[in-house]
This record gives sequence, structure tokens and C-alpha cells, in this order.
Amino acid sequence: MRLLALVLALITTDAAAVESALPGNPCHIDTPCAVGERSYHVREPDGWDGVSPLPVMLHFHGWARTGKLPVKHQRISGHTRRRGVLLVAPNGLHKTWRFRGGREDVDFAEAVLEDVMRRYPVDRETLFVSGYSFGSAMAWRFVCESGNDIRALFAVAGTLRQSETCAEAPAVVRHVHGTSDRVMDFPFGPDGDGLHPVRLWRDRLGCGAATDEGRYQIVEWLSFDRHRWDCAEGDVILDVHNGGHFIPHGWLGRQLDEMLGLEPAYP
Repeated sequence: MRLLALVLALITTDAAAVESALPGNPCHIDTPCAVGERSYHVREPDGWDGVSPLPVMLHFHGWARTGKLPVKHQRISGHTRRRGVLLVAPNGLHKTWRFRGGREDVDFAEAVLEDVMRRYPVDRETLFVSGYSFGSAMAWRFVCESGNDIRALFAVAGTLRQSETCAEAPAVVRHVHGTSDRVMDFPFGPDGDGLHPVRLWRDRLGCGAATDEGRYQIVEWLSFDRHRWDCAEGDVILDVHNGGHFIPHGWLGRQLDEMLGLEPAYP
């Protein structure tokens, strides 16, 4: 697996060389970091000391957007920067992603992570992948092909076809989708099966029966119905709300809190 080989190689990188690169880091928030002919945006967490290893969340932007939006978005970077997480947001070619096939964007995202690990001291055991809309589908594609070393997928309102076969998978999958979504429609299954949106991962990770964990809220105007699957090779969660196509307030933050063992908070 190419990502594993990358991580093992970078573990041997001289720590002083990494730290010395930080003060002169020319790219931050508005200014993209170049990777070949392409680029990505990055935002460090608030109060970071410049030395401590950082968890990373690789986030794929939505259609017709760029990585500049996530690093300024309250419902994305507003959560990562408060939780000590480095946010990395690649720029899709022509502001979109090739998630229906091909490795071009997967290879690019791997190259982005390689560049990030050269610029920053990264906690390589805590790599998250997320995305919204087209970017959510791209996040699915990335972990489908390069996900064995990813701790968790946080996917918002976008999937691959549930019939696809994935060579790799993250340890944890968390997906949220609105039943009134008319942009990336909620992928109901046969006979209106509302648990169908994560069928691919349930099959891939060897999941048993779902546990209905009931309804919860992060903000008072939106409720989620949560189902969880304990699986032979991981853990799958599906959060469903009755809204449309958007990033729910506080959802990404709540997933980070739960995965990092933090007290749930908003924002």
C-alpha cells in the first residue's frame, strides 16, 4: 500500500529538518502549497506550539469550489482549529474531482499528504479523511483505494455506488446524509431501505446487525438518527437527518470529539 510506504519512509525523516522548514513555510490559508502543477491549502490549529505532532484531517471540497473554502469554513476549519487538528484541503482540477474512476486524484491526494508530512510534525496514527458533496464521494474513493492507514472517514452528503468493491478501507466510517437532499440524493436502498447509504462499508468491513442508537442533537434545530455497526474489521456509523444538501452545524466537530476522546462541544 503506497500510503503505508510513504509513512514508513517519512518516519525516518530528520526531525530537525522538519522543524526548520516550519518558520519559513510560505503557504498558509489563502496561499496554497504547491505539489507539482497542483496545490492544496492548509490551516494549523489555534495555539499550536509549532512542535507537537498534529492529527490531520484531509478534506475534499465540494463541486465548483477550491480548498480555500474549507480552511475558512466555520463548519470545517472552525472545528479542526479548536481541536488541535491540522486541516489539509487539496484543490481539485477544474474545481471538481474524478471519483467515478481512475487514480489521478487519489495519487494527487497521496502526494499532498507526503508534502504535509515534510512540512509538519504529523501524528501518523491519527489521519482522518473527510469531504462534502462531490468531495465526500472523492473521500470515499480515496479511502476505497488508499485507506488502510486512515483512522476514520467523515463523509457528508456524497457516496460511491454501493455495488463497488474497495481494495482498502479505513478503520472507522462515519457518514451523514439528509433524506431531503436533491443534489446528491439520499441513496435509499430496495424498498426504501434507509440504512443503504453505507452498505458498501458494511460489506467490506464484515458488519453484523445495526444498533439503533436513537436520536441526538448538536444544535437545537437539527436532529440525527444514528445507527452503528460493530464490524469484524472496523466500525460504521450512519447519521441521518431530514434536511437537504449541507454540512450540518457541529457534525464534523462531534466526530472529531468522539474519535479524539474529547468532551463533546459546539462549535
